[in-house]
Amino acid sequence: MTFIKNFIKDEDGVTAIEYALIAALIAGVIAVGAGLLGTNVNALFNTLAAKIKAT
Repeated sequence: MTFIKNFIKDEDGVTAIEYALIAALIAGVIAVGAGLLGTNVNALFNTLAAKIKAT
């Protein structure tokens, strides 16, 4: 019975899981941000190329 009580009170694994979830969330935000930035930069370059070609 003491083993079960100690196992329930042990929070070492919880901290590791929390850090993993935070790292995954940050990685997801970076991936989405990079995708949006890449799309915007691509549109900007296409606009500039069209203006240069027109002149």
